[in-house]
Amino acid sequence: MKHTKGAVEVITGPMFCGKSEELIRRLRRAAIAGQNIQVFKPGTDTRYEIDKVTSHSGYEFDALPVEDAGKIPDLVKPETTVVGIDEAQFFNDAVVGVAQELADKGIRVLVAGLDTDFRGEPFGPMPVLMAQAERVDKLWAICMVCGEAASRTQRLIDGEPARYNDPVIVVGASELYEARCREHHIVPGK
Repeated sequence: MKHTKGAVEVITGPMFCGKSEELIRRLRRAAIAGQNIQVFKPGTDTRYEIDKVTSHSGYEFDALPVEDAGKIPDLVKPETTVVGIDEAQFFNDAVVGVAQELADKGIRVLVAGLDTDFRGEPFGPMPVLMAQAERVDKLWAICMVCGEAASRTQRLIDGEPARYNDPVIVVGASELYEARCREHHIVPGK
């Protein structure tokens, strides 16, 4: 089934809020509806299987790893009606134009990614994707300190908060990161 209008939907929030799980849920619903789906992820995301989008809770969906978001349009098949893009914050700014180009062609584009980095600052192309999307869903996690709603990602190095000038991109999961609320999100040197 072809969509009559394309659109960009962004699923965002901190780590452990369920972004990839929500992306997979929407992709599965599109599959049930008989839509043709292709999913892309950064080749740098090697935490789980390289050819799957995988949530921390174990849900997965087949995906094609790509190094450059600008290559995605050339990989989209003519019959594709839904494109999923996971971990969009790791792509270069070309992902913004790609999402718009695909939506302009009538494709439903589902994008998932962190809205902020471990410092609490806008992450890569996500702010522009969020601004240009037809729909944005910001999910919350649970603060690992107090149990309240968490909107931040805390990076830990040997159990201590990472410093502001530490590298922005370090791929990892629970051993390096925690969800935190504003009050308990700590960035020494900020």
